[in-house]
Amino acid sequence: MTPFSAADQRFMRRALELAERGRGTTRPNPTVGAVIVRNGRVAGQGFHERAGGPHAEVAALADLRGDARGTTLYVTLEPCCHTGRTGPCTEAILQARPARVVVGCSDPNPAVDGRGIRRLRRAGIQVDVGCLEDDARAAIRAYAVWIAQSRPLVTLKAAATLDGYIADGHPRSRRAPAFLTGREARRVAHELRAAPHAVLVGAGTARADDPRLTVRLPGRDPRTGPLRVLLAGRGRLPARLKMLRGAPPSLVLRGRRQDLRRALEALAREHEVQSLLVEGGATVHGAFIAAGLVDRVALFLAPRLIGGGVPVARGADLPLAQALRLGPLSTRTVGPDLLITADVVAV
Repeated sequence: MTPFSAADQRFMRRALELAERGRGTTRPNPTVGAVIVRNGRVAGQGFHERAGGPHAEVAALADLRGDARGTTLYVTLEPCCHTGRTGPCTEAILQARPARVVVGCSDPNPAVDGRGIRRLRRAGIQVDVGCLEDDARAAIRAYAVWIAQSRPLVTLKAAATLDGYIADGHPRSRRAPAFLTGREARRVAHELRAAPHAVLVGAGTARADDPRLTVRLPGRDPRTGPLRVLLAGRGRLPARLKMLRGAPPSLVLRGRRQDLRRALEALAREHEVQSLLVEGGATVHGAFIAAGLVDRVALFLAPRLIGGGVPVARGADLPLAQALRLGPLSTRTVGPDLLITADVVAV
């Protein structure tokens, strides 16, 4: 593997920061950032902003001050070598002729997957691959799952008491959320909701809480949030659920919970959903766990004990030996509450 210098890593980190500016607006394309360096200083930079618009490399070249010859181009993802909504980035790079291209990670898309790198190398450009590779792959993880498994990356999110209950189970006089966590945790929960392409709840949660499933953050138009998905089974739904009215758009998925994988494949294929936040309730969480369709977990824990009620998940009843393993755990205090995040570890 090519040894990358501290400067290489610094400029790739900048490219990764730029890539995040396109988070949520590039689908079905991945987020990508690019930086062009001349004599140790940034001479041009860019990111992929939206599908159909310039890719990161082209945006960085357009921003370049002066000639690209003799420069180093840092790009978080392998340059594409095929024609889609735009032309191949490899051809734009070859025309500009930088001396070196540093790539974060290869593209998992079979239409690229090493071909872009080989195209540049055959033309005599030095290409070094793998700078901050783990970070670069993490930035396109949802895209990679979408490409490889034809389904979205799934994050299971819940708020629970310290003893593991998301609700007390007692009847409520009206459909409305009963908040377990404090204001700070609810703000972070909205930040989590703003990131994916879609957010999903089950019919039980829709009936009990009547959530809007919008993103409510300062300066953010709640009509611009992710697709709202209701996993409804075959039962009747209340006539005027908030999540089925207004914007952002909503979708009702009918069918048995045993058909979860098929439903996710339909979301990926028909709606280009690459990332999905599952917000409950317990039976839906259990169904995703049983189907092995959880990739990440975000669990808010409130400093309360109620001793019983509705658990975080139920119905999967996996033997302990088959339990989904999580790690490494990341913990963060949010006001009086605790947020635990982790990936599901492949066995």
